[in-house]
Amino acid sequence: MRATTAAWIVVVWTAAAQAADPSAIGEVLEHSQQQRLDAFHLATEGPRAAAVRASFERLLRVAAPGVRVELRVITGETIAETLQGHVIVAHERLADLPEGQRSFVLAHELGHVVRDHWAAMGGVYRRWVPGEVTPERTDPVAGALGRDASALAHRQEFEADAWALELLARLGFASEDAVGAFLSLGMQPDTATHPATRKRVAALRALIAERAGGR
Repeated sequence: MRATTAAWIVVVWTAAAQAADPSAIGEVLEHSQQQRLDAFHLATEGPRAAAVRASFERLLRVAAPGVRVELRVITGETIAETLQGHVIVAHERLADLPEGQRSFVLAHELGHVVRDHWAAMGGVYRRWVPGEVTPERTDPVAGALGRDASALAHRQEFEADAWALELLARLGFASEDAVGAFLSLGMQPDTATHPATRKRVAALRALIAERAGGR
């Protein structure tokens, strides 16, 4: 895992420093993610954006019809991400993937929403920074906060992958579409927020084998 001891606090403290008065950690997290959301460029509505939206709507109808969630189809470097617990951004080039692979990527993000991962991550931050966000409070705990947040983020990625795999099966897609999505989008190393692609693929293959063995 490649992360400095302050990796998780940098963006939080930067956002807090921009505020006129010190804020609670929950407010700072919301503010920092809103800034990220505002920086994305929305895709022009067209066939590719429509294809991504259609796949997402199908997932919602099957798995989460009452869940509060918003999809924004974007351009840029980000492929897919969930922010503020309910806003999913997805690149229009997901439309170029086969339907099963595209559905897995979107289902993974929807899994973060359904499993309430944002609230769980906020709980980690509040545990280490229970009051106002100031350097005096954040600097001493940055290392421990970073380790706890990174460990939870990795668990949440595996959990969202597993949730998406189950949803693929409910929709009638092949389990290998999940693996294919990773192969299509390219291999990535460990980061503070995501396990390496090879680890995620291995975990998916283990789940696929377990399911096949249980039939």
